[in-house]
Amino acid sequence: MLDIYNKIVERFFPQNTRRRRYYDLGRTGGKILIHDGYHAFYRSVCCYFHIYFDMNGYQKWIKINESAPDELNQIKRISQHFSYTPKISILIPVWNTDEKWLRLAIDSVINQIYDNWELCIADGGSTKICIHQILKEYAQKEPRIKVKFLEENKGIAGNTNEALALATGKFIGFLDHDDELAPSALHEVVSLLNQNRNFEFIYSDEDKIDQKGNRKYPFFKPDWSPDLFLSQNYLCHLSVIRKTLIDSVGGFHTGYDGSQDYDLFLRCTEKISPLSIAHIPKILYHWRIIPGSAADHEIAKPYAITSAKKALEDALLRRGQKGVVLEGLFPSSYRICYAIQNNPRVSIIIPTKDHVNILKKCVQSILDKTEYQNYEIVIVNNQSIDDKTFGYYASLEHNPKIKILHYDKPFNFSAINNYAVTQVESPYILFLNNDTEVIAEEWLSAMLEHAQRDGVGAVGAKLLYPDNLIQHAGVVLGIRGAPGRYGSAGHSHKYLPKNSKEYFLRSQIIGNYSAVTAACLMMRKDLFKEIGGFNEDFAIAFNDVDLCLKIRRMGYLIIYTPYSLLYHHESMSRGYENTPEKQSRFLHEMTLIREQWGTLIDNGDPYYNSNLTLECERRIFKLKN
Repeated sequence: MLDIYNKIVERFFPQNTRRRRYYDLGRTGGKILIHDGYHAFYRSVCCYFHIYFDMNGYQKWIKINESAPDELNQIKRISQHFSYTPKISILIPVWNTDEKWLRLAIDSVINQIYDNWELCIADGGSTKICIHQILKEYAQKEPRIKVKFLEENKGIAGNTNEALALATGKFIGFLDHDDELAPSALHEVVSLLNQNRNFEFIYSDEDKIDQKGNRKYPFFKPDWSPDLFLSQNYLCHLSVIRKTLIDSVGGFHTGYDGSQDYDLFLRCTEKISPLSIAHIPKILYHWRIIPGSAADHEIAKPYAITSAKKALEDALLRRGQKGVVLEGLFPSSYRICYAIQNNPRVSIIIPTKDHVNILKKCVQSILDKTEYQNYEIVIVNNQSIDDKTFGYYASLEHNPKIKILHYDKPFNFSAINNYAVTQVESPYILFLNNDTEVIAEEWLSAMLEHAQRDGVGAVGAKLLYPDNLIQHAGVVLGIRGAPGRYGSAGHSHKYLPKNSKEYFLRSQIIGNYSAVTAACLMMRKDLFKEIGGFNEDFAIAFNDVDLCLKIRRMGYLIIYTPYSLLYHHESMSRGYENTPEKQSRFLHEMTLIREQWGTLIDNGDPYYNSNLTLECERRIFKLKN
């Protein structure tokens, strides 16, 4: 293994950074090799280097997945045969733009394959003489370009509203004055509308483009994720919205400079069904990296953060929800902290068998560090035989927060928890492994604030290994357990550092996932009973995935929050899946989850982009063959 490390590090990293890379790769790779075997180690090493060399990998992805210039004419012929050809009005607010970037932006619209468009430009009183000349020049030679010169700069919201007033299209798209659209951008939008004309809001993936024209930092987004959108404006570019919807919410509102689009999108998405919001998993927008822009640095415009918080605060008021808006763990991310209503009781269910020192650490961390106090700890003893275990139980008898149940059957995680739920009266239940340890004092309230919300079915926590690498930050469907094996599910961001910003802060912000681990999962007791609890055929593995998919089938959301933070000393009680018997059982349950949910899994995880790898538990875009 050391030879592999040496060759990889020497091949890819400058000498002055190698010591750190040896440490990173050695620490992570050794853990993966021990826990998950050689194939997982190999896949993770590959992913590790895609993280640090995405520029080269992205250029390959572009060549493989995007149409070459000589293929665009063929795509244009497809556009010409669309049965539905709505006009799309592209809005550009302009103010003192550099000539080079302005021309590239306008040309990117003129070069669209789909031709039923109009470009509506409002210049906010630019002081550069060349701006007027450039805009007049384009308007004279292209009849689809409309220009309005304002006497004063009304700000980006006001200027964009002036451009909107020129628009006659059924749909409105937005383009910043120094960015570019991909040639097929409008074609892809209309192609989707020809499949379903009821879409009201369409957005795409995006990347960034530097001053030399190099494309980098692709943002492959999930489908509509309402809680992720409240944590960051991931919709952003390219967004195309039905004009009647924009008109119905009053267009752009002033007072949100830097986040005026976030405010508009919040108001628009509140008025429509989630089914009318569509995502195109293709790079259709190139965001220019220039000094002083948000594309260059996330805090280049600090006023935009203030505006975003204001937009979110207004959204809470409109929705009749109580809470406060806070800045997130990293710039340009946000946290809505919902007020907990009526102080409900939570039953924390912990199955356990002996290993009393592990259980003690878990229970004591709850007692010492839990900020929210209306809870009970329900320890479910499963055929313990160690006298020390029963001595510990005796020491807990007089603690009013602790109840001990006994389940005298062979270990079955699902059956144990199903039994325990029948023995508690709390409206909320939290399933917790005995090998966990509380880190954040708000861990319980951070989950309860979401579990109480209408429309939320289950809430999961951020779990760390003892060395502060991520063990769980949500579950992604389709991740493969071994080369050639059909995918089932796997932990997101596994083995990445606790404060990792990969992938676009997903492990650091509240968002929706298809599933979360039952090592720490909260939900309403009545909903648990309604869906029939855990499927006891899943004795060890995938019971949480099955539970979450049943919840989602009923229309509820699954939420992951990084603000509920615990250590997970994974498999300290039961050991690793490293014996023929355990591996056979695991394979059986993987087969079972495929039988139950294989079609849904193979259709793709809506909270994960089809351009991202399923070969390892790190969010890195894949190179399609």
